[in-house]
Amino acid sequence: MKTISRRESIKMSATIAAGLVAASLPAQSLEKNNVKRLKLLVVGAHPDDPETGCGGIMSKYVKNGHEVVSVYLTRGEGGISGKNNAEAAAIRTEEAKKACSIFGVRPVFVGQIDGDTKLDTDRYDDMWKVIDKENPDIVITHWPIDTHRDHRICSLLVYDAWLKSGGKFALYYFEVMTGVQSQNFNPTDYVDITDFIEIKHEGCYQHASQKIKEDYFNDLLHGKMEVFRGMEGGYKYAEAFMQQMQSRKRAL
Repeated sequence: MKTISRRESIKMSATIAAGLVAASLPAQSLEKNNVKRLKLLVVGAHPDDPETGCGGIMSKYVKNGHEVVSVYLTRGEGGISGKNNAEAAAIRTEEAKKACSIFGVRPVFVGQIDGDTKLDTDRYDDMWKVIDKENPDIVITHWPIDTHRDHRICSLLVYDAWLKSGGKFALYYFEVMTGVQSQNFNPTDYVDITDFIEIKHEGCYQHASQKIKEDYFNDLLHGKMEVFRGMEGGYKYAEAFMQQMQSRKRAL
């Protein structure tokens, strides 16, 4: 693994500290103004999915005093060439934890295996237990029409939990690598992340094993999506989401 210099370590610590401060102070303001503190769950298939798809909105919610949880269906076991499942899981779990610290959010791991995710009664129950325990107001997960099987399975597990809850929480979908992975994604909501673009990228860059910094924000994938969705929504940078049409509406 790459050795972190003292300067990089100091910079990372400062960024993490800023995220944690942002997570704590505004909550007092919410209470003072009698505004309900919301809980947002972002559920992704792998470490880096919540960050690349929703890093902006997660940071924004934390800044505004709300609670945010990043839920990972797997620990990225199959995501590093030359590493076995245990080695890859250890590396990618730490990367996810670092990213969550920067955003000021809490990580939760469901326990399935990257590349071997399953859709059966036990796995439906596993996802339901996580979501029911967290009791969220809003859940955002993968759009189900996607070329990656893990993404599709993650989405359906969350959808089943939403049905089981009786539609208790608002359900939205996020996109990843649209045109390459997410397909036929037509947003209903745009969130301005212009003020949070730097912290989003800093969190995403913690996934060094996935070459996020080298590839994802320098090509036609995530970085260009932020610009394009910003153009559609009337912002400099934006993340786009699609509401489950039968879901209760909550302004993102």
